[in-house]
Amino acid sequence: MAPAQNRAFRLREPRSIENLEMTEESLPQVQRGEVLVRVKATSLNYRDLAMVEGDYPGELRENLVQLSDGAGEIVEAGEDVRRFRVGDRVAGNFTREWFGGKRPSYMEPYGTHSDGWLTDYKVINPEELVRLPDHLTYEQGATLPCAAVTAWNALHGPSPAGPGDTVLTLGTGGVSVFAVQLAKILGLRVISTTSSSWKEEKLQELGSNDIINYNDTPEWGKRAEELSNGGVNRVVEVVGPASFHQSIQAVAPGEEVALIGVLTRTGDKIDYYDLFGKASTRTIGVGSRDMFESMNRAIAAHQLTPVIDTVYPFEQAQEAYRHLKSQNFFGKIVISHDQQ
Repeated sequence: MAPAQNRAFRLREPRSIENLEMTEESLPQVQRGEVLVRVKATSLNYRDLAMVEGDYPGELRENLVQLSDGAGEIVEAGEDVRRFRVGDRVAGNFTREWFGGKRPSYMEPYGTHSDGWLTDYKVINPEELVRLPDHLTYEQGATLPCAAVTAWNALHGPSPAGPGDTVLTLGTGGVSVFAVQLAKILGLRVISTTSSSWKEEKLQELGSNDIINYNDTPEWGKRAEELSNGGVNRVVEVVGPASFHQSIQAVAPGEEVALIGVLTRTGDKIDYYDLFGKASTRTIGVGSRDMFESMNRAIAAHQLTPVIDTVYPFEQAQEAYRHLKSQNFFGKIVISHDQQ
């Protein structure tokens, strides 16, 4: 039986984590063609921190429930719902518009354009949901919508990297860790960068074949090129301008740099002829529902388990954001919505 009240965290004003406030609201009502999801877990991405601190480069509407990534159980289905049934375990697609095919020219992610998943109950169109792999917990499933699908799209998009190809991953955030895990089940060789010895050990455990400490090796792009005998086939570029020059150095002629991150705003100037003579680039906007479902089939077949750094209780959502800001984590930061 659903309670009369629904907890939710709304961002009153971007500028500070302190402006993320918990509220108690009326339970959302299901209409025809909708389902009610009891949200069991959510997870954080860098974009979520950028939003609360007023650093997000895109549109951000006022007073929204936060977080794009959530998983839960369908507890009510409206009239004419056929895609799911009550009791199904689901996760939400990152956007409301991209189901398959070419990326739409306009998309509205949750948490920036409409209410997100940092709430106990969410009404949603079932077309915007995917079924969770059976072996995953809700906490593990909540890590998938943004970071995992982004990594899958980077590796397995229009021109999939194939067995024996080499991929370069940067750092140990959510997308990069998923890229290592997914690359291994796709039969790819992985070179990873980090600046931390304890994170090196974690990357080795995940299966990275070579690890470069970018503090010790500032020209890590050249080193990756050497390790891959002429350049890598795919770079999962999550940092932005500060690392892009090295990513171009690392990639083999004619291969791809998948552009994902905007963690930095400035960096080395790029020689146009260096870029022209080497790589193609592709901008990754997370991915479609079809990609999400394709990835989930691969995750289920290989029994892949997402890497979770820490799970916070719902009431400590602000602490989860602070942990993300510290950068002292490996894998995903998750919020559990279970009430004792």
